[in-house]
Amino acid sequence: MKKKTFLNVIKNSVTCLISLVMFVPILLIFINSLKDKYESSSMSISLPKSIHLENYATVINEGKLIESFSNSMMYSVVSIILGIIVTTMAAYVISRNKTKLNKFMYFFIVLGLAMPINFVTLMKVMQFTHLLNTRLGICLLYAAVKIPFSVFVIYGFIGTIPKDIDEAGIIDGSGPLTLFFKIIMPLLKPVIVTVGILNFLDAWNEFVLPLYFLNSTSKWPMTLAVYNFFGQFASSWNLVCADIVLTSLPVIIIYLIGQKYIVAGMTSGSVKG
Repeated sequence: MKKKTFLNVIKNSVTCLISLVMFVPILLIFINSLKDKYESSSMSISLPKSIHLENYATVINEGKLIESFSNSMMYSVVSIILGIIVTTMAAYVISRNKTKLNKFMYFFIVLGLAMPINFVTLMKVMQFTHLLNTRLGICLLYAAVKIPFSVFVIYGFIGTIPKDIDEAGIIDGSGPLTLFFKIIMPLLKPVIVTVGILNFLDAWNEFVLPLYFLNSTSKWPMTLAVYNFFGQFASSWNLVCADIVLTSLPVIIIYLIGQKYIVAGMTSGSVKG
């Protein structure tokens, strides 16, 4: 018993140490965001001699973060809503009707987890559909890219829901849409929250897609705003660090709020499916 307790203490100590090491870059960025231009040039982890909160005000005004924040929020939220509606319906149909065609469709969709994006073909498609350099086009791209992951997770969760619930709804006179949206979808809340949070984090941090498919700086999300800001203020590390902090803050808050939902949603569908 004492040996087991000792091993648990060692494991917890190692885990805490690794966590602290991973936290060092975040602490480094935050501390230097509070320094002046000359003090932050060394990018040391020493505490600032005086706190310069005006760095954040400068970043918001010069980096146009309010506009880019609105763009990032719109792209993330709209793509999540579109993606969840499409993937929950697809995963439900494939899970409940396990025909050879549906099994092929499931593996075909999930194959997207390993397949890279062909940007040349995608560029031609975006040009043909007149979605290039549009906010709607980016929202659709974000939603489409996360379809394989979302279907994979939701499919496993739906397997844990008894088919008796479907049969009871049909007996009560529910049509296909009523059955899905009023009976099945509320039961998918844990996995929907999980997929929504994870997809939000990915959409917020996306850099390559808006870089390739958005030519107008007024439509850029916060990731590209940081990239553009760094090019202008590369010598002012205090401003660059403040910009990174403001860009990362929404992601950190969303993750901390939804952490328990992520764990619950990922484990609840792991028993069956």
